[in-house]
Amino acid sequence: MNLLSIGINHHTAPVALRERLAFPLEQIRPALQTLKAAWLRPAILSTCNRTEIYCATDDRAAPEHAIAWLSAYHGIAVDEFVPHVYTLPQSEAVRHAMRVASGLDSMALGETQILGQMKNAVRAASEAGAMGTYLNQMFQRTFSVAKEVRDQTEIGAHSVSMAAAAVRLAQRIFDEISSQRVLFIGAGEMIGLCATHFAARTPRELVIANRTPERGSSLAKRVGGQAIALVDLPGRLHEFDIVVSCTASALPLIGLGAVERAIKARKHRPMLMLDLAVPRDIEQEVEQLGDVYLYTVDDLAEIVREGAATRQAAVAQAEAIIETRVQGFMRWLEQRSVVPVIRHMHTQADTLRRVELERAQKMLARGDDPAVVLEALSQALTNKFIHGPTNALTHALADERDKLVDLFSGFYHHLGPSGR
Repeated sequence: MNLLSIGINHHTAPVALRERLAFPLEQIRPALQTLKAAWLRPAILSTCNRTEIYCATDDRAAPEHAIAWLSAYHGIAVDEFVPHVYTLPQSEAVRHAMRVASGLDSMALGETQILGQMKNAVRAASEAGAMGTYLNQMFQRTFSVAKEVRDQTEIGAHSVSMAAAAVRLAQRIFDEISSQRVLFIGAGEMIGLCATHFAARTPRELVIANRTPERGSSLAKRVGGQAIALVDLPGRLHEFDIVVSCTASALPLIGLGAVERAIKARKHRPMLMLDLAVPRDIEQEVEQLGDVYLYTVDDLAEIVREGAATRQAAVAQAEAIIETRVQGFMRWLEQRSVVPVIRHMHTQADTLRRVELERAQKMLARGDDPAVVLEALSQALTNKFIHGPTNALTHALADERDKLVDLFSGFYHHLGPSGR
């Protein structure tokens, strides 16, 4: 059984491609069902920074099948995205999963949100019946490693979250956030984090617009803001200096025309728009407007990378922990791979034992000397026991024979009186 990770992320693909290969939350389970029925038992991790398929399979053509499936599912030609795809087999897949869960592969080094997203992906795969023993064991060890990294290193203490980066960017454009009106579109985890960070800067006004009024009101109450209905957004967009959007919408929520009208109503006062969604919530053409500063998750990468030097010691320690745990998991995997062979050996040996035992019992039943019967039984078992090794040595080539001699010598040594 081979483990495999196939995907794209913010290191290999721009947001324009990532959003086309992303899976909205409601599509994960249906996608798992079609993928499982097609050829393997997978888990799908899809965030603003990555879309990855993890699987355990005996299919040597699994990477090609996964790429073809992604192409068909999203309606994207293979040639458009395959140059951005990474395929990681066995230990590389395990190492990658552990690095992702530990926040080492995130745009914001050390961030914790990805661990929850990976747990949700595993839960969805489990509920869809797509998790086998090998994949489940890999993820359970991955979660354990992430906790170990968090507990034993300062990787979290030095993290720079996307939310913190958003605030930092806003401070570069507006001298004082306390004098600005801030609008958040959505009420998910990322918006919750951003709203909390902005609320700490006590903006002039903080408003949450969400499709579900209850969730929007709940978040607004938590951060000391107000809630509005998403349908009211077009008529109120011009009121806000800073707009942060992150929803699960498959189509843009804010178009070029709406922003043009808002800028006109603002008498061309500048507006900062942060689109943290994948697929994007704000039409790309908005960035062409002179009075609008539009940034995506990729645009925040440089801010997030600032101060990376101060985190390198924690990274090195985390990498060492991960490498040790990868090796431990691979040893477990190797041990699991010989289990079927061991079971077959036990079955074969038991069959031989039963045949010779029945023969001995028949000899005793007809009155043969018990000593003669026991001698015959032991001789027959010995001959059958050494038949396989003897045959292998006889027909082995010279270099193979030397290895077999060493192997069998050690094996039979443990069968002697000192090895009992």
